[in-house]
Amino acid sequence: MIKLTKYNKRALFGGIFSAIIIGAGAYGLGNISGYEAKALITSSLPGINALCNTIVLASATILALLLTVLSISTGTKSQLKDEHYRHILLIAKIDTVVFVAAMIVFQLMNIPVTEAENVPSSWYTIIYYISLGLSAILSGGLISVVLMLYNTVISIIKIVGLGIEDHPLIHNEDEEKDSDH
Repeated sequence: MIKLTKYNKRALFGGIFSAIIIGAGAYGLGNISGYEAKALITSSLPGINALCNTIVLASATILALLLTVLSISTGTKSQLKDEHYRHILLIAKIDTVVFVAAMIVFQLMNIPVTEAENVPSSWYTIIYYISLGLSAILSGGLISVVLMLYNTVISIIKIVGLGIEDHPLIHNEDEEKDSDH
C-alpha cells in the first residue's frame, strides 16, 4: 500500500471533490429518454473529445516536467529524503494512468454509436451517463495530478530557491544521529 502524505491526501481529495461536483452537475439534468440522450451524446461529443485531447497533452507534458523536477532535485546542495522521490514516482504513476485512460476514453467516444441503427434507444441513456462519468473522473484525475505537482514545486522552491534548511523533505544531521542510536 502506498503511504500518502497530507499533501497527497489533500490533492487526491481535491480531484475526487472536483469529479463529484462535475458528476453532480451532469446528474442534475434529471432523467432523460433514450432519444434525448442520443441528441445529447451527439452535441457533447466534440467537448468530450477536446477534453480527452487536453488531458492527454497535459499529462504527457507533466511527465516531461517531472524529469526537470528530478534534475533540479538531484542538483540541490541539500540531500532530499526518499519521500520526495516517492512523491514524484506517485505523481508519475497517477499521471500515466490518467494519460492511458484519456486515450481509451477518446477512442471509445469516437465509435459512431449514434449512427448505428441496431442500438436500442435505452442504451443511449446509459452511454450518455457513462461518458459524463468518465469525463468527470478524468478531470478529477488530472486535477489531482496538478495539485500533487504543485505541492512538489512548492517544496522545491522552498528548498532550492529560498534555501530553507529545516524543510521536512531534507535530511538533517540530527535525524541521522538519532537513527544511529
